[in-house]
Amino acid sequence: MTDVTVSPGQRRLARLAFVAAGTAVVVVLVAAGVRAGIGLVLVGATGTALALVGAWGFLAHHGLVRWLAGILMLFAPLTVVVLYVQARLAWVVVVCALLWLAALACGRRALAADSRATRPVELDVPPPRRPYLIMNPRSGGGKVGRFGLPELARALGAEVCVLDGSQDVAVLARRAVDEGADLLGVAGGDGTQAIVAGIAAEHGMPFMVISAGTRNHFALDLGLDRDDPRRCLDALTDGVEVRVDLGVAGDHVFVNNASFGAYAEVVRSPAYRDGKTRTTLDLLPGLLTGPRAAALRLRAGGSSLAGARAVLVSNNPYGSSDLAGLGRRPRLDGGVLGVLALTLRNAAEAAGLVRGWRRSDAVFLRTATEVVITADTPSLPVGVDGEAVTMATPVRCAVRPGALRVRVPRHRPMAQPRLPELDWTRLRGLALS
Repeated sequence: MTDVTVSPGQRRLARLAFVAAGTAVVVVLVAAGVRAGIGLVLVGATGTALALVGAWGFLAHHGLVRWLAGILMLFAPLTVVVLYVQARLAWVVVVCALLWLAALACGRRALAADSRATRPVELDVPPPRRPYLIMNPRSGGGKVGRFGLPELARALGAEVCVLDGSQDVAVLARRAVDEGADLLGVAGGDGTQAIVAGIAAEHGMPFMVISAGTRNHFALDLGLDRDDPRRCLDALTDGVEVRVDLGVAGDHVFVNNASFGAYAEVVRSPAYRDGKTRTTLDLLPGLLTGPRAAALRLRAGGSSLAGARAVLVSNNPYGSSDLAGLGRRPRLDGGVLGVLALTLRNAAEAAGLVRGWRRSDAVFLRTATEVVITADTPSLPVGVDGEAVTMATPVRCAVRPGALRVRVPRHRPMAQPRLPELDWTRLRGLALS
């Protein structure tokens, strides 16, 4: 970084972030005194550690132990608040929290101005002549029918196939290509999106996403409207094209992620579709600490890890504060895989997360262009964009940079770049520039 790249506004915001953070420390020391201030921090850290222990116990055990752990998880932070109020230090906590929020806001805005553009290049393209759209009427609680997507798409000139449960999506997509389709699209879940996206990429055709699934993670990262899938159809008449990466696990394409270990075992349970939360809670104890607990080995670039309980390989990394792959990816064209692995084995390791997951030995985070996962079994269950498959070990995951042409509406509600996460090292460089 050089001085000429830093604007006065960036410099001011970076310095304000440090001033706000420093003021928070001063408030604690002056208002509470050095000894009380240290005690304030220790009480908060202890409460957080106990809550983490409770969360681990709730996930890793059944019956009475689970419910006792749940009580601990809820009452540990509540007890901390009560202690602060009794010591008449609650106002100190509130003021410090506000100052840290101000530091976070200033710091992220300073870094946003310093960041390179993270949106893919948008190309103007003519409307497709023979678009072919596959729609799953069961996805997202029936969004396809509720929003009248087939009728709207046909009115815009698209050929629409509404699934009845008996068709093979891959066969339908390949047949459409053979019959002259010049765009493939899907209104359905991310698993169906991935299958058709892989076929579109194979033939160098544009692919279109309609946010009619349940979570619509891929649509979210493309900036599409997840609440009203009808707006995605604007790509047929006023669309632009972007290039994004694809991930591959074995011979399966994924647009979001491939999961191994605990989550993959949960996904392949027959009960998962009808009751995701209940099935997850029922199965997790045996998958985290019982005889079915995974002991995965992985290699990501020049790094390796043994004994992982769960591994998430994503098509571009998620935000570094997202340990579950439920949030957003800052970009989809970075040309790398994100790798997150957890080796948590007991409550003590869960409590160690109070230091921050970046300092925890139980959390492994990397980026790489190739990841290899294996175990002491001839095959592994894998969750590919939420769809359960079984693959022979070792499983190789790779990224295909810019492999997928995606047709999206020109105007997308969520396409604005997100503020970057706070990086104090980079921020210090801006402040001192």
